[in-house]
Amino acid sequence: MTERKVALVTAAAGAGIGAAIARQLAEDDLEVVITDAHERRCGELASELSEKYGRKFLSKLLDVTDFEAVEIVVHEIVKEYGQIDVLINNAGWNKIEPVAEMSRETWLQCLDVDLNGTFNCMRHVLPKMIEQGSGIVVNISSIAAWETSTEHGAAYSAAKAGILALTRVAAAENGKHGIRVNAVSPGLIYNDFLRRIYPDEFFEGYAENRSLVGRVGKPQDVADMVSYLISDKAGYITGEVFPVSGGVSPHA
Repeated sequence: MTERKVALVTAAAGAGIGAAIARQLAEDDLEVVITDAHERRCGELASELSEKYGRKFLSKLLDVTDFEAVEIVVHEIVKEYGQIDVLINNAGWNKIEPVAEMSRETWLQCLDVDLNGTFNCMRHVLPKMIEQGSGIVVNISSIAAWETSTEHGAAYSAAKAGILALTRVAAAENGKHGIRVNAVSPGLIYNDFLRRIYPDEFFEGYAENRSLVGRVGKPQDVADMVSYLISDKAGYITGEVFPVSGGVSPHA
């Protein structure tokens, strides 16, 4: 067992939300296990954090769509630390195609990564949290879950809406075990990956015409919300959804 809380963060090795969360939780003095489908980048971020904070950070290659692989990684984390206190489900994938033209492969891939991947991680982590009598889960959804829009694509929107339902039911089931489950729903959080999904005109005028705070989001904006939700200050919060969208698409 370790005195620090142990956090598993999925899709944490890129340049976006996951890496910002991993860095923030390290700053918050958690043991952070960095997982991603990109082994080299996982190792690089773990080495960066280890050097900065003077302690070992683990990295694990993980495809969240692989149910058995998730089980193995969770087992390895518990074997290493004796506990797992925080799960951040951040892994996501998208390809925008209209419903009338969408390939079956796009539909299944999006649901498999975004929704099934979230379930797979919760399915293997929650029993350990129940055994411990405590735990915190934060699922990264999106404002796409409730917006009436063509911007996100139906597969992504459906998967992210499913995450909200999964969050609420898991919160209801596990509160008695000392486990809190919440979701964060970002709006436009800029990173270079989005340029491969959205056309240039999507970004033009967004800060000026849509954001109520005059800018697009940064990965750190989401990391700050996650940092709050896993803290003791959020001890009375569970089953909730927190948009981080600059007021573009609030949710109540």
